[in-house]
Amino acid sequence: MGLLDTLKAKLAPAKDKVSGLAKEHGDKIDQGLDKVAKTVDEKTKGKYSDKIQTGTGKAKDALDRIAKDEGTPPSPGAGGTPPSPGSGGTPPSPPAG
Repeated sequence: MGLLDTLKAKLAPAKDKVSGLAKEHGDKIDQGLDKVAKTVDEKTKGKYSDKIQTGTGKAKDALDRIAKDEGTPPSPGAGGTPPSPGSGGTPPSPPAG
């Protein structure tokens, strides 16, 4: 087992815990981000409003991704278990029309 695999294995429980907390307290975190953004915007007298809003949006998107990631199995090739032989990989696309 390589160093990266060992590190992933040790961090997996923390990732699950963070995901659960993000899901449970996401609304409070969103409110906190908005409050901080407003305070920083006021302190900078609106000079960096666009950058503050962009950063706040990205932080909220990341929070949403973390909250939705709970219990999601890792994708093959990302350190997870490869698909079993004969599993066919991805399902076929539905016929057009």
